[in-house]
Amino acid sequence: MKKVFLSLLAIMPFLCTNGQALTPNNALQGKKILFVYGGWEGHEPRQTMEILKPWLESEGAIVVYRTDLDAYTDKELIGSIDLVIQSWTMGSITDEQERGLLEAVRNGVGLAGWHGGLGDSFRNNTEYQFMVGGQWVAHPGGIVEYDVIIKDKKDPVTKGLKKFHMKSEQYYMHVDPSVKVLATTIFSGQGGAPWIKGVEMPVVWKKYYGKGRVFYSSLCHVASDFDVPETLEIMKRGIKWAVRP
Repeated sequence: MKKVFLSLLAIMPFLCTNGQALTPNNALQGKKILFVYGGWEGHEPRQTMEILKPWLESEGAIVVYRTDLDAYTDKELIGSIDLVIQSWTMGSITDEQERGLLEAVRNGVGLAGWHGGLGDSFRNNTEYQFMVGGQWVAHPGGIVEYDVIIKDKKDPVTKGLKKFHMKSEQYYMHVDPSVKVLATTIFSGQGGAPWIKGVEMPVVWKKYYGKGRVFYSSLCHVASDFDVPETLEIMKRGIKWAVRP
């Protein structure tokens, strides 16, 4: 009986509440994270940061919060971190700032983000979009109701989750075909774009850029969208996967 108890203790860090195997619970312990937020206020970058802040700190992460893109040119800072979380929409980035971020990720720093904060950050920077794996192009109908379909039921980010419903912006994106798609959505063709009826679009994916792990979710237009439990759980798991091992 004692051996069984000790065995359960040994595997508990690798279990989530529904008994599915995930990344270790201590994946963020001692990891240094750069959280960069700003840009267009409509996506509530500060409010979404404040949702993740207590969780990151409870996980033992060491988080540096910055509201400027010069963080990417700070060689001492960027050379010390394990993960960048970015929430910055419709901005512009200098060549030096972009180069600092791209080089960090290519060299093994993880990158994670959601919605326009990562997938619509810098519209004129194609190498940045190559790194992320996609770029927003439209959200027909604005705020609409749609389902999120779990496509990969074995991946640690989505394992144990089922199809769920959203009322938010449904992102139509140009997507790199090399990404590993974890979840999708299907467009109804309403909202002034009948020609896209039935199109199945990735909404959650992971990929590599050089040595760096990149995680993206197009969900969560505003902070209240994280009230849908699956959206927050996906983001938390994605962050844990993306952090430098």
